[in-house]
Amino acid sequence: MQYETNVPTVEDRLLQRAVARILSAIYEQDFLDCSFGFRPGRNPHQALQTLRSHIVAGKVRHVYEADICGYFNHINHEWLRKMVALRIADPVIQSLIGKWLRAGVMVEGVVVRTLEGSPQGGPISPVLANIYLHYVLDLWFTRKFVTWCQGEAYLTRFADDFVACFQYKRDAERLGRILMKRMKKFGLELAPEKTRMLLFGRFARDRVAQFGKKPESFDFLGFKHVCGTGYDGKFAVIRIPSSKSCRKFLDRTHEWLKRHPHWKRRDQQRQLTLMLRGFYQYFALNHCLPRLSWILGEVRRQWRRALARQSQRHRVFWSYLASRSWFELPKPSLLHRAV
Repeated sequence: MQYETNVPTVEDRLLQRAVARILSAIYEQDFLDCSFGFRPGRNPHQALQTLRSHIVAGKVRHVYEADICGYFNHINHEWLRKMVALRIADPVIQSLIGKWLRAGVMVEGVVVRTLEGSPQGGPISPVLANIYLHYVLDLWFTRKFVTWCQGEAYLTRFADDFVACFQYKRDAERLGRILMKRMKKFGLELAPEKTRMLLFGRFARDRVAQFGKKPESFDFLGFKHVCGTGYDGKFAVIRIPSSKSCRKFLDRTHEWLKRHPHWKRRDQQRQLTLMLRGFYQYFALNHCLPRLSWILGEVRRQWRRALARQSQRHRVFWSYLASRSWFELPKPSLLHRAV
């Protein structure tokens, strides 16, 4: 069965945007410092910087990473309405939110009502999703779970992507046992294959070296986090674009070149330049330049193969392309030194 998004009308979108601003202004006073997604003045780089600070400056030895299965499609409407009612007493706003939640999705031209999921394709959806995890995870972790821990414990969340850091293994194991039940209570489920605890931090390398192994790594917000050494020789959390992020970007450039083989070469250059700069803008952190240079090389190879397919008679040599100004693409540079 194939689902299609039930996109709200223009008038509905305007109304949702207005209500979203109201909710954002109210809940911004309540949201915790561990939350970074869908909030004004906060971005993924701040979440990455905070996570790095916890690991480098704190006594972190273990990391618990989790993945919520289809989060936006499994938000329980009854629980969400109860949560909103804790801060929003206006019956008009409550009624509007209830209406948008009941809008459902369209299946082969027929609207199907659902009891879960955030409003499809609407501006109100990110705010409601953030409110839900604020109560389900953020408040519970910082106000209750941390009091059960015997050592340091930190949570960093961006939208439905979150990582918890611990000083002691038993605290991380306790989170693993309790969190599954906590999520199930609110209609959510963790993906077992993507949820795990790993040894990570300044002492991880020496501890696993005794067994002839390397420290494990984890992905967060598109970056692979690795235990490494900084330019000063001290322990550092090395962040590089994850394999999944690189693959998705290269698939996108390949697909674009495949769909636009007959564009003028200057126009192709302009589009690929925009795509590369967008990738650099997000991923140009410390230690990322080698991976970004590899990405640049892969895009050049994709473009060369696309050009070669246009000409059945002549081979396209690198020496020829290197002398063409239209084949030049931007090189990566460090853009986020402090993150």
